[in-house]
Amino acid sequence: MATFLYRLGRFSFRKRHVVALFWVALLALAGAGAAGAPAAGNSSFSIPGTEAQKAFDLLDERFPGASADGATARVVFKAPDGQKMTDPGNKAAVQDTVDELSGGAEVTQVTDPYQGGGVSQDGTVAYASVTYEVPGMELEESSREALKAAAEDARDSGLTVEIGGDALQAVPETGSAEIIGIGVAAVVLVITLGSLLAAGLPLLTAIVGVGIGVATITALASTLDLGSTTSILASMIGLAVGIDYALFVVSRYRAELAEGREREEAAGRAVGTAGSAVVFAGLTVVIALVGLSVVNIPMLTKMGIAAAGTVAVAVLIALTLIPAMLGYAGRRVRPAGEKSKLLGGGRAKDKADKPNMGTRWASFVVRRPLAVLLLGVVGLGAAAVPAGSLELGLPDDGSQPTSTTQRRAYDLLSEGFGPGFNGPLVVVVDAQGSDDPQAVFQQAGDEIKALGNVVNVAPAAPNKAGDTATIAVIPDAKPSSAATEDLVHDIRAAGADIKDGTGAEVLVTGATAMNIDVSQKLNDALVPYLVLVVGLAFLLLIVVFRSILVPLKAALGFLLSVLAALGAVVAVYQWGWLSGLMGVEETGPIMSMMPIFMVGVVFGLAMDYEVFLVTRIREAHVHGEKPAQAVVTGFRYSARVVTAAAVIMIAVFSGFIGSSDSMVKMIGFGLAIAVLFDAFVVRMAIVPAVLALLGAKAWWLPKWMDRALPNVDVEGESLAAHAGAADKDDEDKELVRA
Repeated sequence: MATFLYRLGRFSFRKRHVVALFWVALLALAGAGAAGAPAAGNSSFSIPGTEAQKAFDLLDERFPGASADGATARVVFKAPDGQKMTDPGNKAAVQDTVDELSGGAEVTQVTDPYQGGGVSQDGTVAYASVTYEVPGMELEESSREALKAAAEDARDSGLTVEIGGDALQAVPETGSAEIIGIGVAAVVLVITLGSLLAAGLPLLTAIVGVGIGVATITALASTLDLGSTTSILASMIGLAVGIDYALFVVSRYRAELAEGREREEAAGRAVGTAGSAVVFAGLTVVIALVGLSVVNIPMLTKMGIAAAGTVAVAVLIALTLIPAMLGYAGRRVRPAGEKSKLLGGGRAKDKADKPNMGTRWASFVVRRPLAVLLLGVVGLGAAAVPAGSLELGLPDDGSQPTSTTQRRAYDLLSEGFGPGFNGPLVVVVDAQGSDDPQAVFQQAGDEIKALGNVVNVAPAAPNKAGDTATIAVIPDAKPSSAATEDLVHDIRAAGADIKDGTGAEVLVTGATAMNIDVSQKLNDALVPYLVLVVGLAFLLLIVVFRSILVPLKAALGFLLSVLAALGAVVAVYQWGWLSGLMGVEETGPIMSMMPIFMVGVVFGLAMDYEVFLVTRIREAHVHGEKPAQAVVTGFRYSARVVTAAAVIMIAVFSGFIGSSDSMVKMIGFGLAIAVLFDAFVVRMAIVPAVLALLGAKAWWLPKWMDRALPNVDVEGESLAAHAGAADKDDEDKELVRA
């Protein structure tokens, strides 16, 4: 592989016009496709194999035209102090609002609070439900504006009016902090590479890669039903790895120049060595992201595949566009150790032979490996403690900032009707095979009323055929509580008894039941996912490092860092620690998809640092250095770059904490803290400590496996022979000319 990549690097350097034109054309093509594509909406949220999804599908089949997936809005009214919503003036204002909303172009139904039981018992709060024929993200802006205008007209009459539901749902924004993250990355690159031009190359190529990836996702969003958050997450991951991969190739190029090689040869060797590490690091990320498909949640699968595609583009750009750009840069990219004149270059060096920080740190760890190992493991273990209290759920309007109208509507409904009113359960009774459907509907309602934690059970509402009915159930507790989850399980248990006696099927759905089923499905999938992803990456790393213990150490270190990161997420978003600093206005359960998504992404990124750092150590060991010295040598050449790459990735991920989307915000924080733990505790402390303790045993591999495994030559051993042959050819040519 090293020889192939070496030739690819030299080709890209030499044929830079062709390579650059190819990537520019690809970016233009993707951009044109994105410009002509319809805007991304919300991905249809389906959870195959769950009871909630089965009930939802049954509603679509038995209640045609009900727009089960259409947007909804709850316009909530509160009377002024000392008044009731039943007072004539307030009642007239609400009626005017209902009439105004009913004339909307995309509105299918508006319920009158005074006819549908939408007035609270104390008379101070009322609500009108609005149903639309299209999902929230597909609503015309005119429909949203009409909804807001109707609420504003009601406010003019003296009422407090707020709007809940998904009708006002908007495409999430990442905020200005993302730009700050890129700015931090630029500063780190300048400090690391000592040149504005060299620092600009990773940023430029990463932006090109993310541009191609995100534009392609946008172009295909409508066709493939990709959600609006898909492109944000793809850009988050693609930007981070794109900068890092390019940084490793550029820094290796500068190191090759420092050894006196010609620029084309240096580009070839940089791609042949660092590029090999980039390929395998990228493969681990792609495996982790594509592996999300085992969870069998379509939205998660699409997010993973889209992000994996962006990572694949970042790898290809690092292998081709970076050497092409280095060709254009020429002598303006200086050898390692030299800085541009603007940054203080050209002055005489002091203490040229002084060991760098990586050398000093690795020497310290090698002298005291056991102490460093224990300190790192205990520290990560302490950070992981909050993960034992992890509670999973999906966000609703109750998790929105208090400044939003959705959150204020949620609070008003809780105040007027109880906390469970914001998470009603929909019980679907399929009595198609029953002799007396009406009796079954009545029995189901009576048994649900007899359960605890139930505030209200509405009369069964059958369909036109009379063989299926829905029963609305209002729990006593809030949607995300354990009591509501227990109620869902109790209803399902009662439904099983009804089925045994009558043959009718009782199913529970609604947003709350769907959240419960999603959390359970993700919990059940976590262990198989870990086994698949870690197992495949373990085999891949055995091929890369030709060792059993090094990949095992890498996997165990990852588990430590991801558990510590989950602990930090729980501490901030569930317990409320540092919530003000992180912009968390409302604590609550952790997003159901967060742990498994974070496991996938962090595993891939953790293996990035493992591959980049340990291949340099193995390279030194392969060339004859003793194990302890090889660790120090590896850190001398790679610690600075790995540290810079980690800081860049943390900065980029932290930028997404400013997103308006709670899922993006939480994932941004989780990934940033996970990279912090993994890069600076696991890879920079635990890894060298373990390698120092194991010594030569770290590189042990059974002889039969050594013979069976392909030699991928990540360290570039074959390049030395290749270079030797090239030098001999040059000597022969000189002799012939002489």
